[in-house]
Amino acid sequence: MDTPMAESTSNAGSSYWSSMLSGKSDEDREELLDRMLTRLALCDDSKLQDLLAKILPLSIAALSSASTSLRNKVIEILSHVNKRVKHQLQIGLPLSDLWKLYLESSSAPMVRNFCIVYIEMAMDRVQKEEKQLIAPAFLANISKLPPQHQDILLRITSKVIGDCHVSQVSDEVLEKYRILVGSKDCEIFLEFCLHTILYQPSSQSGGRPAGLSTFQCGRITGKHPLSSDMLRSEKSGMLNIIEALDLSPELVYPIYIAACADSHEPVLKKGEELLKKKASGVNLEDPNLISRLFLLFNGTAGSENIVSEAKINPGSLTLRVRLMSIFCRSITAANSFPSTLQCIFGCIFGIDATSRLKQLGMEFTVWVFKHARMDQLKLMGPVILTGILKTLDNYSSLSSDAISRDTRSFCFQAIGSLAQRMPQLFRDKIDVATRLFDALKLEQQYLRLIVQEATNSLAVAYKDAPSKVLKDVELLLLQNSEVEQSEVRFCALRWATTLFDLKHCPSRFICMLGAADSKMDIREMALEGLFPGEDQSKTVSQSISTEYPKLSKMLNYILEQQPAMLDVRGIGDIKLLFPSKTYLAMIKFLLKCFDAEAAQTNLATDSEFSHSVERLCLLFEHAMAYEGSVELHASASKALITLGSHFPQMIASRYAEKVVWLKQYLSHLDYDTREAMARLLGIASSALPIASSSELIGELISSIGGTQKLRFEAQHGLLCALGYVTANCVLRNPPISESVLQSVLKCLVDLTNVESAAFASVAMQALGHIGICVPLPPLINDSTAVSIWTILREKLSKLLSGDDIKAIQKTVIALGHMCVKESSSANLSIALELIFSLCRSKVEDILFAAGEALSFLWGGVPVTTDVILKTNYSSLSMSSNFLMGDTSSSLAKLLSMEFQNDEDYHVTVRDAITRKLFDALLYSNRKEERCAGTVWLLSLTVYCGHHASIQQLLPDIQEAFSHLIGEQSELTQELASQGLSIVYEIGDESMKKNLVNALVGTLTGSGKRKRAVKLVEDTEVFREGSVGESPTGGKLSTYKELCNLANEMGQPDLIYKFMDLANYQASLNSKRGAAFGFSKIAKHAGDALKPYLGALVPRLVRYQYDPDKNVQDAMAHIWKSLVADSKKTIDEHLDLIFDDLLVQCGSRLWRSREACCLALADILQGRKFDQVEKHLKRIWIAAFRAMDDIKETVRNAGDRLCRAVASLTGRLCDVSLTPVLEARQTMAVVLPVLLTDGIMSKVDSVRKASIGMVTKLAKGAGVAIRPYLSDLVCCMLESLSSLEDQGMNYVELHAENVGIQTEKLENLRISIARGSPMWETLEFCIDVVDSHSLELLVPRLAQLVRSGIGLNTRVGVANFIVLLVQKVGVGIKPFTSILLRLLLPVVKDERSASSKRAFANACAIVLKYAAPSQAQKLIEDTSNLHSGDRNDQISCAILLKSYASTAADTLNGYHTIIVPVLFVSRFEDDKIISSLYEELWEENMSSERITLQLYVGEIVTLINEGIMSSSWASKKKASQAICKLSEVLGESLSSHYNVLLTSLMKELPGRLWEGKDAVLNALSALCTSCHEAISASNPDAPNAILSLVSSACTKKTQKYREAAFSCLEKVIKAFNNPEFFNMVFPSLLEMGSSLAPTKSGQISLPDDVKADVPDSSPAALHEKILSCVTACIHVSRIGDIVNQQKNFIDLYLFSLSPTFPWTVKMSVFSSIKELCSKLHSAINNLQDSSMQTSITAFVHELFYTLSPEVLKSLRTIKIGQVHIAAAECLLELTNQYKAAPPIHWTELAFTNELLNLCEVEKSEQAKSLLKKCSDILGKLKQDIKP
Repeated sequence: MDTPMAESTSNAGSSYWSSMLSGKSDEDREELLDRMLTRLALCDDSKLQDLLAKILPLSIAALSSASTSLRNKVIEILSHVNKRVKHQLQIGLPLSDLWKLYLESSSAPMVRNFCIVYIEMAMDRVQKEEKQLIAPAFLANISKLPPQHQDILLRITSKVIGDCHVSQVSDEVLEKYRILVGSKDCEIFLEFCLHTILYQPSSQSGGRPAGLSTFQCGRITGKHPLSSDMLRSEKSGMLNIIEALDLSPELVYPIYIAACADSHEPVLKKGEELLKKKASGVNLEDPNLISRLFLLFNGTAGSENIVSEAKINPGSLTLRVRLMSIFCRSITAANSFPSTLQCIFGCIFGIDATSRLKQLGMEFTVWVFKHARMDQLKLMGPVILTGILKTLDNYSSLSSDAISRDTRSFCFQAIGSLAQRMPQLFRDKIDVATRLFDALKLEQQYLRLIVQEATNSLAVAYKDAPSKVLKDVELLLLQNSEVEQSEVRFCALRWATTLFDLKHCPSRFICMLGAADSKMDIREMALEGLFPGEDQSKTVSQSISTEYPKLSKMLNYILEQQPAMLDVRGIGDIKLLFPSKTYLAMIKFLLKCFDAEAAQTNLATDSEFSHSVERLCLLFEHAMAYEGSVELHASASKALITLGSHFPQMIASRYAEKVVWLKQYLSHLDYDTREAMARLLGIASSALPIASSSELIGELISSIGGTQKLRFEAQHGLLCALGYVTANCVLRNPPISESVLQSVLKCLVDLTNVESAAFASVAMQALGHIGICVPLPPLINDSTAVSIWTILREKLSKLLSGDDIKAIQKTVIALGHMCVKESSSANLSIALELIFSLCRSKVEDILFAAGEALSFLWGGVPVTTDVILKTNYSSLSMSSNFLMGDTSSSLAKLLSMEFQNDEDYHVTVRDAITRKLFDALLYSNRKEERCAGTVWLLSLTVYCGHHASIQQLLPDIQEAFSHLIGEQSELTQELASQGLSIVYEIGDESMKKNLVNALVGTLTGSGKRKRAVKLVEDTEVFREGSVGESPTGGKLSTYKELCNLANEMGQPDLIYKFMDLANYQASLNSKRGAAFGFSKIAKHAGDALKPYLGALVPRLVRYQYDPDKNVQDAMAHIWKSLVADSKKTIDEHLDLIFDDLLVQCGSRLWRSREACCLALADILQGRKFDQVEKHLKRIWIAAFRAMDDIKETVRNAGDRLCRAVASLTGRLCDVSLTPVLEARQTMAVVLPVLLTDGIMSKVDSVRKASIGMVTKLAKGAGVAIRPYLSDLVCCMLESLSSLEDQGMNYVELHAENVGIQTEKLENLRISIARGSPMWETLEFCIDVVDSHSLELLVPRLAQLVRSGIGLNTRVGVANFIVLLVQKVGVGIKPFTSILLRLLLPVVKDERSASSKRAFANACAIVLKYAAPSQAQKLIEDTSNLHSGDRNDQISCAILLKSYASTAADTLNGYHTIIVPVLFVSRFEDDKIISSLYEELWEENMSSERITLQLYVGEIVTLINEGIMSSSWASKKKASQAICKLSEVLGESLSSHYNVLLTSLMKELPGRLWEGKDAVLNALSALCTSCHEAISASNPDAPNAILSLVSSACTKKTQKYREAAFSCLEKVIKAFNNPEFFNMVFPSLLEMGSSLAPTKSGQISLPDDVKADVPDSSPAALHEKILSCVTACIHVSRIGDIVNQQKNFIDLYLFSLSPTFPWTVKMSVFSSIKELCSKLHSAINNLQDSSMQTSITAFVHELFYTLSPEVLKSLRTIKIGQVHIAAAECLLELTNQYKAAPPIHWTELAFTNELLNLCEVEKSEQAKSLLKKCSDILGKLKQDIKP
C-alpha cells in the first residue's frame, strides 16, 4: 500500500470513528461504552464476531481520551474480549478496521499500542487470502513507526510470508510488495530478512547467535521462540518474495550468501539457485556491499564502545568459509582496513578457526598482498607478515593433510607477493631469505615449486640492500649454489643474476658453476647471466649492465675459490679443477673480460694486466687436463692463441719453454685443438734460438717421414706444426738455412704426391703457409732445380677433381696463399688453370674457397701474414663474415683491416681473371658456370673492392650482377643481389642512381632486356621437375628435351609457349633477385627512391603475397627496407594499390590472381567507407571470379578474399557500427551485385557466400535495407527453390518407387528451406517493413505468386505474406483486394498439398483485414468450390479450415453459407475429402444437433439441390446427408420433410445408377423420423411410398435390391400399417420361392437376374426377404397370419434347407420367434374360440414341422452363435406348444435326437436352452398322459 492509499484509508477511518465519538462528553462516551459492554456480555459466541467488528475499534479509539474512568471502562471491555476470544480462534477480529485506526494521524500512542496488540491477535484469525493481501500494507511507511511497532509488524509479516509464500507468490500480492522497492521501508524489510535467515534455532558458540546480536535475535523471535519448521517456512517465503522483486544484486547478495550457509536444506538449495540466477553479475567492488559482508564475517564483538546486547557475533563457520571465497575476488575487500586485517587474523588465529578457514585466510592474504593499495598495505603488511611466519612455525613441513599443505602453500605465496609490493620489509635482514632457502631443501616435493616462486619473488627485495646484507646474501647464495636440490640451485642462480650485475665477481662465479649443472634450465640461466643477449630466444634484462669486471678481479676471485689453480705443477694433470662446462663458461667469460679491458688498456705499459694474462694462461693450461672434454681443449687452446695475438712476445717466450708440453697435443683427437697447438708451437718457435728451431723442424720432419706408421691425427698435427713453424722461421731475421727449407719443402711435396687427398691437402696447407711468407723456391734434386708447381701440377689436378670437399677447399685456398709472393707468370698460370677447373663444381663451399684463392691472386686482400699465422684465422670468408652477417658491417670491418701491397706482376693475372669471368663464365649457357662466376666475382668485389682495378670494373660488375638476379638458382640470385648492394656502397653517385633505376625497372616490369644467353642443346630452360615429365617418363628441363617433346606431340609451335613460360619464370626470378638487392640498397638510397614509390608500392604489396615463398621473403625484405611505416604507406597509396590489384585479379597468370586475392583480403581489414567506396563493387566481382577459378589455390585465395570483403561489408552496413547514410550507400553498391552476380551464380561457393552475406546485411543493416526490400525479398524467395539441393528433386521423382509419401517429402523440403539462410534473411526483412515498403513490395509479391516456380518458392511466398500481414496488421488493408483476388485461384490451382495449405493460410490472414464485402465474396466463392471436382473440394476444405483458425471472427458471420457445405461434404465418397470436412465439422461445431436445428433450412435447400442435380455423386452425397439429418433431428425434421420426400420419390423411379441405393436409404431414414407427419399430411403417402419401394425390390441389380428390401423393412416398421401385410407378403413369398434349390444343392436364380448380376448372392437377398417378412409379421393382423399359415411354414422349411448358409437360418430363427411372439399375444388376447382353435392348430403345425429342421440345423452347423439362436427358437416353439397343448399326447420323433444333442452340445448357453426344451416336453408328456 503506497502513501496516498494509506492516507485515504486513514482519513476514511478517522472520519468514521470521529463521527461516532465526536460531540459527546466523557460521560456520554462512558455510557456508550457501558452499553457496549452489556451487549457484549449478552451476545452469544456465534454472533460475537459481528459485534466485535463494531465495538472493538470504537473502544480502542476511546483510549485517546484523557479520562481515567473512560480508559478503565475500555480496559474492562478489552479484558472481557480477551477472555471470550482467547481460546476461540474461529472468532475473527476486525483486522482492516484496526489497521485503519492505527494509521489515523491523530491517534494517541496508547491507541496505537492497543491497535498493534489486537492486529497481531487478528492476523491469526483471518483467511489466508486476506492475510497475504494486508501484510504488504504493514510494511508501507514502516520506517516512520516506533522501533517496537516495527519489530511487531515485521514479525507479523514474516509469519504471513511463512504461512502463504513458501511455494509461490501470486501476482496480486507481489504488486503490493513491489510498491516498497527503492524506499527506506524496503531496506528495513531486507535487513529483517537477512537477520531471519542468519538466525538458527540452536545457536552455536555457547549460545551466542552466529552473525547476530542478542538484540537482533529478540527482534526476530519476539516473546516466543520460532519452531524449526516455521523458521524454514519463513526463510523460504522471504527468498521467494525477494527473488520476485528483482532487486539489485548488491542489495540482496548478503541474504543469498546467508541462505547458502543455512542449516535447512530447502533454504540452502534456494540460496544456491538464487546466487547463480540472480546475483551472478554482482559488483564485488561496491564498498557498501563489502562492508556488509565484512560485518557478517567479523561482527562487532571485539568493539568496546558497544553494549553487550548490541554486539554482533561473527557469522557461522559455514558462512565465513563461503565469504572468504568472495573476498578473494574483490579488490575492495583487499583495501578495507581494518576489516581486512581483522578478517585475516580471525581466520589464522581465531578461537574457532579450522584448518580450512586458516587455508582460506592465507589465500586471502595472498590476494591482499597482490591487490591492496600501498597506503593500506603499509598498515597491514608488517602485522600480517608476523602472523604468516608464526603460522609457518606452527605447521610441520611433514603435515600430510591437504588443508595444511594448502595453508603452507598460501603462506609462501603471500611472502612472495609481499616481497614484490613491500621489499623494504625484508631488506635489512636475510632471515626470511634463509628461511625460504631452507624450506626449499626441507619441504616436500609438491610444495617446492611454490616456495621456489616465493624465493624468486623475494630476490627483488634485496636489490638495493645495504652492502653488509648483500655480503650475507653472497655467502647464502654460494652455500646454496651446489646443494643437492635443484630448486635451491635454481633460486641461488636466479638471485645471483637478478641482484648483481656483470661486474660482480661472486655472482658470476656462481653462474660459472651453474653452467655445468645437470638441469638444463639452470644451465641456460647461468649462461644468460654470463653472456646476456647471446640467447636470442630470451629477452635481455635492461636493468643488468653489460660492463664486464676487470680481468684481475675476476681471476683473483676464481683463484680464491680454487687456489690449486696457482700450482704450476698441476699442469698436465689428469684431473680437472672444475667441471668441463664450468671451465668452458669460465674461459669464454674471462676472454670477454680480457677483450673489454684490452680495448681500453695500453697493453705495453700495464704490468698488472700482463700479470693477469700470465695467470690467465695458467688457468687455460689447467683446462688442458686429460679428463677435459674435447670442446674444452679446443676452447682453451684457441684462447691461448687469442692471448698470443695480443701478447705475441710474452706468449712466444712462455711457450718456447714448453715445447714438449705443446707437442703432446699435436696428436689430439680434436682437429681444432691440433690446429691451435700447431699454431701455438709456430709462435713459440719464433722465440727459440735459430738452431733450436731448425732442430725442432728436423724432429717434425723425421717424425712425419719415420718408419713407424702414425695415426691420422698425429700426422695431421705434425704437418700443421711443420707448416706453422717453418713459416714463422722464414720470417725471422736471420731466417732458417736454405737446406732446412729445402728439406721441409721436399717433405711436403713428397707427401702431397704420395699421400691421400686428406693428407695431401694438409701438406698443401703447410706449403701455403710457407708461400704466404716467401716465394717458394724450386726444389733442388740432384743439382737440378725443378719448380714445385711443375711437380705438383698433375697431382693437384687430380686432387681438385676428386670428391673430398674439405680437401679441395684446403688445397685451393693453399694455392691462393702460395701465389701471394709468386712472381713467375708460368707458375701463376698453372695456379689459375687449376682454380678455373672448378668452374663447373656444384659445391658452394668449393666455389667460395676458389673465390678466396682468386682474391689472393688478384691482390689487395684484407689480411696479413701475421693474421693468418698468429691468430685463430681459418679463412677469409669466415674472418670477414660477409656471407652470414650484415654486408655493410662486413665491409666496414674489411676496410679497417690492413691490405697487402699491390704488385705489378699481378696485372696479367687480373686480366686473365677478368676475361674468364666476363667472357666465359658470367654469360655462359651453363647455369653452374654462371653460379661459379657469380661467386668469384662477388668474392673479388668484397675482398678487393678498394683496389683501383676493381673500381674501374664496377660498371661491368653492376651489369653482370643485374643480369644474374634473374637466375633460377637461388644461390646465384642471392649472391648477385648482395653484389649489387656492395657495388652500390662502394660506387659513386651516378652509379648509385643507375643502379636504383635498373632495379626499379626490374621490379615494375619496365626494365631493359637482359643480355641474351645463347641456347644450346643442354641449356637448362626450366628447373628439373617443374614442368613434369615427357610421355616416355624422361625429365623435361633442357632446350633439346623441350624441342623433342614438341615434335613428338606434332606441335612444333609448342616450343614458343615453352619459351614464353620460361621468359615469365626468368622475369619472376629477376624480380625476386632484384628484391634481394633492393632490400639492401634501399637502406642507403633514402630519398632517391621517393619518386618511384607510386609505381613500386602497389607491386611490392602484390609480390609480398606471391605463391612462391622465396619471392614473398624477398619482397618482404625490400618492403621493410623501403617503408618505415607500413600502414601509413598503404593508406597513402591505397587507391593505386586497389587499382593494381583489381586489374591483376584478371591476369592470365594464376600466381598473380592468387597474390592479388590474398593481398586484397589483408588490405581490406579495418577500412572505412570513404576508402573503399569506389572499389567495393569491383572487389566483390573479383572475389566471385576468383572463387570460380580453374586453379584450386586461386579458389582458396578467392574464398579468403570473399570472407574479408564480407566482413568489411557487414561492418559498413551495420547501423550500430556505421552511420546510417554510409550504410545505405554501401547497401546500394553491394546488394545489386550480391543479388545478380552472387546468388544467381552457378558456383556453389559463390552462392553460399552471397546468401550468407545477404543474411548478414539484412540482420545488421536495419532500416537501411528498406529501399531494397522488394528486390531482396523476391530474390530470397526465388532462391529457396533455385538453391535447393538438386538431390531433393531426384528423390521426389523416385519417391513412389521407394515407398516415400509425397506429402512427407514436401514437408521435409519445406522444413529444410525454413532453416536456410534465405528464410532467415526474409525474417530480418519482415522486421523493417513499413508502409512505404509495402507499396513496392506487394506488387512484386503478387507477381511472384503468379509466376513463382518451385515448391519452396511458392510455399515461401505464401508464408512470407502471412508474416508480412502479421507484422503490418491493418496496414495491409489497401492491398487486401488485390491479394484476395490473386490468392483464391492460386489455392484452387495448386497441386501440392503443402503449397495449397500455405496459400490458404495466406488467404485467411488477408481475409482477417478485408472489407465486409470482400470477405463475403471470398467466403461465397470458397463455399461454391465444394460442388466442383476433387481438387476444388479439397481446396474448399483447406481454405475453410484456414479461415476458421486464422479469421474465426470474420467467419462467424457467414455460418449460413458454410455450415450446409460442411455438413453435406462430410458424405463425399472420397475418404480423404470426407475426412477433411468431418474434421472441420468437429472442430467448429460444438453440438451437432443444435447446429443442425439452427441451419436446417439452409441444409435442406442444399440437399435438395444435390438430389435434383444431374450428378450421381451429388445425389448420393445428398441422400447420405438426409440419412444423417434424419438420424440426428428425428421428428424435428418434420417441418421440412415434404421437400425432401418429394425429391426422393421423384428420383426413385427411372434408370438405375451406381449409388442409387443411397436414395432408398434416405427414404427409409426420412420415413423412420417423419412417419407421423407424412401420414398426417397425406394418408395416401405411405401406400405410395410402399408401392415405390416394392417396385424397387423387383429390380435386377442385387445391391439395389438388397437396399430396397432394407428400405421396405424400415418403411413397414415405420408406418406400422396392418394393411401392408396383404400388400407385401404375397410378393415376398413369390420372390423368396424364386430362389429355388437345384438338384446339386445350389440355389438357383432366375435367368434374367443371373444375366444382369454375375456375382449376385441369393443368400443375402433371401436374408433381406426374411427380414421383410418379419417386419410384416410385426405389423400384421392375426387373421391375416392364420390365413397364410401354410405359406409361412413352406417359406420357413424352404429357408431352413441345407442349401442356404447359416446367416439365412439366423434370419429364419428371428422370424419364427417374432411369429411365435405374435401368436402368443393373440392366444392371450383373443376371445373368438374359432380363431383360437385355428391359432392352436397353427402352433402345433409349426412345432411339429419346424422343430426337426431346427434340430437338424443344430446338428449340421458348428457355429456357436447359430446353436444359441436355434436353441432359443426351439425353446420359443416349445413354449408355444406348451401354451396350447394338444388334447392327446403324440409321441415326438425328434425327442431322442433332442436328448442326444443336449448331451453333446458344447455351448453352455445352448445346452441350457435345449435342456429346458427337453424338460418342458417331458413335463408336458406327463401332464397330458393319463
